[in-house]
Amino acid sequence: MPNRSTDTTFQLIKSLEKSEKRNFKLYVKRNSADSNLKIIQLFDAMDKMDLYDEALLLRKNKEIAKQQLSNLKAHLYKSILQSLRLIKQEDNITIQLNEQMDFARILYNKGLYLQTLKVLDKMKEQARQYEQITYLQQILFFEKKIEALYITRSMQDRAEQLARESEMVEQQLSTISQLSNLSLQLYSWYIKNGVARNEKEGNEVKQYFESRLPARAEKLNGFYEQLYLYQSQCWVSFIRQDYLLYYRYAQKWVDLYTKYPSMMEAETAHYIKGMHNLMSAHFDVQQEKKLIEAIDQFEKFTHRKVVRQNDNYRILCFMYLYLAKINQHFLEGTFTKGLQLVSHIEEKLEEYELFIDRHRVLTFYYKIACLYFGSGDNEKAIEYLNKIINWKVDLRTDLQCYARLLHLIAHYELGNFDLLEYLIKSVYRFMGNMKNLSAVEEEMFRFLRQSFKLSPTQFKPAFEKLLQRIKQFEGNRFETRAFVYLDVISWLESKIENIRVQDIIHEKYKRKK
Repeated sequence: MPNRSTDTTFQLIKSLEKSEKRNFKLYVKRNSADSNLKIIQLFDAMDKMDLYDEALLLRKNKEIAKQQLSNLKAHLYKSILQSLRLIKQEDNITIQLNEQMDFARILYNKGLYLQTLKVLDKMKEQARQYEQITYLQQILFFEKKIEALYITRSMQDRAEQLARESEMVEQQLSTISQLSNLSLQLYSWYIKNGVARNEKEGNEVKQYFESRLPARAEKLNGFYEQLYLYQSQCWVSFIRQDYLLYYRYAQKWVDLYTKYPSMMEAETAHYIKGMHNLMSAHFDVQQEKKLIEAIDQFEKFTHRKVVRQNDNYRILCFMYLYLAKINQHFLEGTFTKGLQLVSHIEEKLEEYELFIDRHRVLTFYYKIACLYFGSGDNEKAIEYLNKIINWKVDLRTDLQCYARLLHLIAHYELGNFDLLEYLIKSVYRFMGNMKNLSAVEEEMFRFLRQSFKLSPTQFKPAFEKLLQRIKQFEGNRFETRAFVYLDVISWLESKIENIRVQDIIHEKYKRKK
């Protein structure tokens, strides 16, 4: 069966732009007397394929034997990377530093120690400017090696200075490592479990964070120390559903790049992720005006050279920009207008299929389903929710649970009562097994079970009673997710007023403005 996701050479070829493909062929031909190299033939054959199918590839290219295909692909893969390295080195500080380190090693092997030290000294200045601490460690290790083996007379008190610099770098690296580990572990907890479901889980996450925080963390002033500290505080606040704190630390994260402007080039991906969290925080605390400003700021950023010339940054910007734009439509109650984004999103999801992780795809499906639900198209909402429900449950159990709950409500809206009894039991059991039932959801299930017995005249009073019961949970921090993932209150109000969900939300938005 064709497989477009597991062959690494195929993935790499599909990621190339036209200019990069042209450069690769020039590179290979320049380094070989044979213009009909088999790797170019293999490259062209794979480039023409939409899906990787090894049997088809061999059938159409008789000159390539099955026994040599594996070695040819390995050679092709390496050659593509070498050609990319030549044209990408100007854009990336770490590639530049690696190149300088290669030059230093060549000079060292020639016995030109003073020239080696000169290159290393230039590297050290560049590494400090961009806070590349791991490179500083390599440079210092190399300098110490030269000073220990050869008499360079490069300067007095050289040993003491190198020892002091090494101790400072090691201490800084240790702190950065602790904080980056903490940030990653907290993010991993969220991806696996979603937000905290109760006070006990919230306190456990907070205790986990505090017990692993380095001493005097709040007084650290290096870029990376502050970056990973703010990230960790963002994840803790978000998991605990303390959205004001989440907003506060997301803003600090983004503001860090104003304090360290050179890091925009060195750590672009972290800035993009910071803007994503800031836009999400504006949505969570219902700051519609600030969300629009942040979207505008981020959209302008996507046109910068650093983004346009980097596939990874382009893909990240697409995902986070369009998630934020959908959230804006949720806040404004313009769900039908938001549906205009769907075709472009689907086109990009297909284009970037090899590069976008499942977590993001599931999030887009849920957001799109909500757009359809809010605009009154329950059948299309169900179509997208089925894509989530039919996916293997191995991450974001909260998203899986709410997809099932919204799926149930969409069938309720369509009057599919022959399915509802089974769905109510199935969804309730699923959410119970995932330990994902909140008080709001318990109320919802209780109402849905009883709704079978209601006459048409009893529905409106029943919805009004349910609305009053659910409104009492609005101030409960650990019930917030029921209102963030699915605006239950607006849905109930729409049932009482007998209008679409988006009309209720849009009226609220207009009154708020």
